[in-house]
Amino acid sequence: MTKKYKVNLTQLAQKDLEQIYYYIADDSIKNARNFILELEKKIDSLNTIPERHPLISENEYFGTEYRHLIHKKYRIVYRISDKTVFILRVIHGAMLLEV
Repeated sequence: MTKKYKVNLTQLAQKDLEQIYYYIADDSIKNARNFILELEKKIDSLNTIPERHPLISENEYFGTEYRHLIHKKYRIVYRISDKTVFILRVIHGAMLLEV
């Protein structure tokens, strides 16, 4: 049986999703809604085997063990603690992580 994890979005990650939505919605509300739904589906997929995604390069500087899941041009940055996955940020791939 596959181990199930609880997935939690931090307030900062929720704010990131809102900003992404509004940025895309400037051109198309429908596209913004669809893209956020895609991101949420990817985030929800982390409830099983979240270790399957790579560690991020910024760990060297932060002394952390964060991982990321890439969706199109965005990075979903998260950490695993026991049976919980904490979504820390959802940022454009060209941006460096700031925590």
